[in-house]
Amino acid sequence: MKDELLYIGQKIIENKEVLARNFSDLVDSGYKHKLIHREAYEILEWRAEIIGYLGEALFEEKSLVSQKITKWAMVIGKVAVENGVSLSQTLKSLTLFRTVIWDVFTEELQQRTFAPITMLDVSKIIDPFIDQINHTFVDIFEAYNSEKMKMAYTALDELSVPMVPLTKGIAVMPIVGQIDTYRAQLIMETALTKSAQLQLKYLIFDISGVLIVDTMVANNIFQIVKALQLIGTKTMITGIRPEIAQTMVSLGIEFRSIKTRATLEQALEEIGFRKQD
Repeated sequence: MKDELLYIGQKIIENKEVLARNFSDLVDSGYKHKLIHREAYEILEWRAEIIGYLGEALFEEKSLVSQKITKWAMVIGKVAVENGVSLSQTLKSLTLFRTVIWDVFTEELQQRTFAPITMLDVSKIIDPFIDQINHTFVDIFEAYNSEKMKMAYTALDELSVPMVPLTKGIAVMPIVGQIDTYRAQLIMETALTKSAQLQLKYLIFDISGVLIVDTMVANNIFQIVKALQLIGTKTMITGIRPEIAQTMVSLGIEFRSIKTRATLEQALEEIGFRKQD
């Protein structure tokens, strides 16, 4: 039986370039279009390489072959991601390796007599390695998608808490929407980090776009103002709408310790920033 596995493995290796071309003929046009900027010979080399490893798996030490296959899958998985090939297209192509390899056996079965158990053993050896490639591809795509989501959330966070420098030492942070615990922490971190980086003397929080100011929001604002005072940045709150002011009064919220102005223009004039005529 080992002799038969050796024979089949060597035949796969000997014909890996032909099998790679057969594989390429089977791959759908959409997949090939994604890799169109890659040289055809380079793609064929990749495919011939993995087919050769699958052939080696029939007679070589499994752990050594596994290392080669994992390394190959890591490289090709990253190439697929970088070229915008979908995970479904990538996994679909893996099934074609089985197809082209079993075509070799179809011919061999007509010319030689293999024990049925030999063909079963071939499948039992090769299939787990193809599954290994499958798992590696899935891990690479999941890591890539997680990174994309992280970058997207980071971009959204930056947009939700913008810092607008007006002149040296003066900046405005317009806050729009609801302020929850997470966003309050984000405002705190952004205000402290960028105030220090820009060496701000004044930072104006414009909350005209904040729909609700309750005790939690007010407390968060107080904490942010106190933290900024510690790094030498003076703060001012603008944009408290009449209905918000009325709600704050009814809740007993006082901003006596924080300087407030009705509009951003008033705040800027008070700190000496005037529009050029």
